[in-house]
Amino acid sequence: MEKQLIKVHPNDNVAVALKNLSKGAQVNFENQTIAVATDVKAKHKIALTPFETNDKIIMYGVLVGSASKPIGKGEVITTENVKHQSEKVFGKTENFTWTPPEVSQWKDQTFMGYHRADGQVGTRNVWLFFPLVFCENRNIEVLREVFEKELLNQNVSKQQLLLRSLLNKSDQEASPEPESVPVFDNVEVQFITHQGGCGGIRQDSESLARLLAGYVNNPNVAGATVLSLGCQNLQIRIFKDALTQVAPENTKPIHIYEQQQMGTVDNMLNTIITESFEAIKKANDIKRSPASISKLKIGLECGGSDGFSGISANPTLGHVSDIMAAIGGSAILSEFPELCGVEQELVNRCVDETDGKRFLELMKAYEKSVVDAGSGFDMNPSPGNIKDGLITDAMKSAGAAKKGGTSPVAQVLDYTEYVTKPGLTLLCTPGNDVESTTAMAGSGANIILFTTGLGTPTGNPITPVIKVASNTELSDKMPDIIDFETGAIIRGEKTIEQTADQLMAYIIEVASGRPTKAMDLGQNDFIPWKRGVSL
Repeated sequence: MEKQLIKVHPNDNVAVALKNLSKGAQVNFENQTIAVATDVKAKHKIALTPFETNDKIIMYGVLVGSASKPIGKGEVITTENVKHQSEKVFGKTENFTWTPPEVSQWKDQTFMGYHRADGQVGTRNVWLFFPLVFCENRNIEVLREVFEKELLNQNVSKQQLLLRSLLNKSDQEASPEPESVPVFDNVEVQFITHQGGCGGIRQDSESLARLLAGYVNNPNVAGATVLSLGCQNLQIRIFKDALTQVAPENTKPIHIYEQQQMGTVDNMLNTIITESFEAIKKANDIKRSPASISKLKIGLECGGSDGFSGISANPTLGHVSDIMAAIGGSAILSEFPELCGVEQELVNRCVDETDGKRFLELMKAYEKSVVDAGSGFDMNPSPGNIKDGLITDAMKSAGAAKKGGTSPVAQVLDYTEYVTKPGLTLLCTPGNDVESTTAMAGSGANIILFTTGLGTPTGNPITPVIKVASNTELSDKMPDIIDFETGAIIRGEKTIEQTADQLMAYIIEVASGRPTKAMDLGQNDFIPWKRGVSL
């Protein structure tokens, strides 16, 4: 008989519905019969025991909420009867031991990457254009139009062709989109714009400088063209200092142009185009060659999550993270608001006790800033999360943290700090999908795995983003944005470990040059985290 419920952890007092359950149904589960007291949609949670007001709700083996009113056995868990609650954490409570997974099939695996002088290896070879201040966004967009049209030979989208047919009052279907034929084989040209660099507190400009320096240092970047106005907060000197800090031996070509020193826009743009084109030609000479997969730094992200994310897609990423830790590679777990409630486990897993203390300090400081703004971590779940069964931040966090697997935490970093150690890194970022993926690329991620249960198109200008669906229905509905799906775990057809092995093979393909769906769509999202206020 097909399974109808699943309990994630032996200590849980709620279970996840794997299919829609109707009121009055009788469900055999763990040697008992549960009478379904209310309609329960798939992905939502059902009470396995009666709850009195303030009783604890346990899922994933941790506290994820408390009953706000009595809940009967067999009732659905909702925002109407459960409120957010998480355990208070003060420090390390136990010693941590770890048994690595079996990795004999992976330890000698290689991918075809771009080797950099500092020993890092890229999965892409990008020449990057970006401004130091929003005043230069228009010039970046002009450069984008020029380079994309000429280097891709054409830039006519399906939507443009559709509009042309409508303008011509054609009754025929729009013509197929012409195939893009790039001029260069080994280098891509990407462009970043943003709304920072001036007008806010100086700390935000300095943070943006570190983020952009991290992008230049990322092994997926071959070199960069940087535009400055001249009078902004984020001075060229500040960017150069940030680059020196993260890459003191940098040998990548960096071309910097200051508009207030160059005269007319035409003069500046003509100079930039001429000099950048020569640099791009040289970057095209860099070829892929074999590299150990231990050179991968894999960012772990979730967004548009559903009630299945924490039991299929996220644990799959967790096993991939453990494989990477076992072979000497790196994984990055970010989104600190979505680690609320699992702090104790993560603190206990920190190799260095000072990292555990730093993690708690960063979490507390972040939460205080949210409270001071009149909100709280409990407001993190989105309407889409709640609709699909993630009703408290602690519940959402407990599932989100599964992306980080079970390995020791090798390092804890604040926003814009660069990953320097193998193993699992905790990186302080918002839960906002794009702010988080932007940050992980700036901290060195050369691949990002992004789980979703509802669907999201997010990509990144320099780092391939592999979209992993928690359920097959999503993959079937949105095949143009989903790269990999884990629905077989929900159906009981595959284990997490089997699915992770398949995902590892797919990661190697992408690291070796296979484009992701986000890359095919030209989805290049970049949003810096602005911690301060505008002035």
